[in-house]
Amino acid sequence: MASGDKTIKIQGVNPVILLGANDSHLRILQKNFSSKIIVRGDNVHLKGDKGEVDQIEEVFTELIFLSHKKHQLDSVDVETVIRLVKLGNDEDISEKKLEILHPHKNLNSVVLFTHRDYIEVKSEGQSEYVKQAKQNDIVFAIGPAGTGKTYLAVAIALAALKNKEVERIVISRPAVETGESLGFLPGDLRDKIDPYLRPLYDALHDMIPSSKLRAYMEQSAIEIVPLAYMRGRTLNNAYVILDEAQNTTPTQMKMFLTRLGANSKAIVTGDVTQSDLPRNMTSGLREVEDILMGIEGIAFVFFNKKDVVRHRLVREIIEAYDIYDDSQSASPGKNLSLQRGGD
Repeated sequence: MASGDKTIKIQGVNPVILLGANDSHLRILQKNFSSKIIVRGDNVHLKGDKGEVDQIEEVFTELIFLSHKKHQLDSVDVETVIRLVKLGNDEDISEKKLEILHPHKNLNSVVLFTHRDYIEVKSEGQSEYVKQAKQNDIVFAIGPAGTGKTYLAVAIALAALKNKEVERIVISRPAVETGESLGFLPGDLRDKIDPYLRPLYDALHDMIPSSKLRAYMEQSAIEIVPLAYMRGRTLNNAYVILDEAQNTTPTQMKMFLTRLGANSKAIVTGDVTQSDLPRNMTSGLREVEDILMGIEGIAFVFFNKKDVVRHRLVREIIEAYDIYDDSQSASPGKNLSLQRGGD
């Protein structure tokens, strides 16, 4: 039996909440595990069987996470987390975790159970988005920054992969230059392209443990590729996402949509007010609404400022820009072009 010796930090959490009044929560832990658990300041020293030490570390991780979420812990929380960690640490038991820790939560609002938490809809627009994604093969999600278009698209696709509705996920973005030429950026092609794809990696890391994500990508069960790399492919049994679609040309949009093969679905996200294309070039996202609206199996979901779920200031920033744009449009001769950041 392999022995384990580990020290973990418990900084950033109220020790009274975590360990309980008079160390009552710590005593529950010591009662449920045979390993030594010694707390000195912000350090917790663990010594015992390696497998059990790993479980105790996971219990502390979950309790710290739960204390931030609930701002309190009781003995039932501690005993529940211990029981769940002993059952296993996989997203397959996340629904059970939710039922126990949040018994009044409406499961219908949950899009995806992750290894740590759950992702749920937070606005009427998001609820309609998820509904249309379930009912249609292609969904266009159009609206301002901060409405969760990209994040939810990734969650919806991961839920489909987990439920074996598809065999892989392919996520793409156009690499449109916004002020800096790719040719002048340092590194090889991958280094130049990665900054465009980073928000997609960030979303995936939020939802999947690093080791599992790495395995998915090595097996090509999850791919993140620049839009230019999609040409010539036929994607069967896949969930395909095109992000920042306002930066596609009409030709690129048609190319992407015609990659869809048998038993595949697609989500296209974008904000037509944030195009980084040259001013004289039509956005494929603007044009596609006129071409495809009304076709069965294709749905359009339009978000507005009420659906913004980021920092409260994001909504006010969007409103301020809208007011500014209106004033510029009403003043002939003013420069109407505003280059804005991504979603």
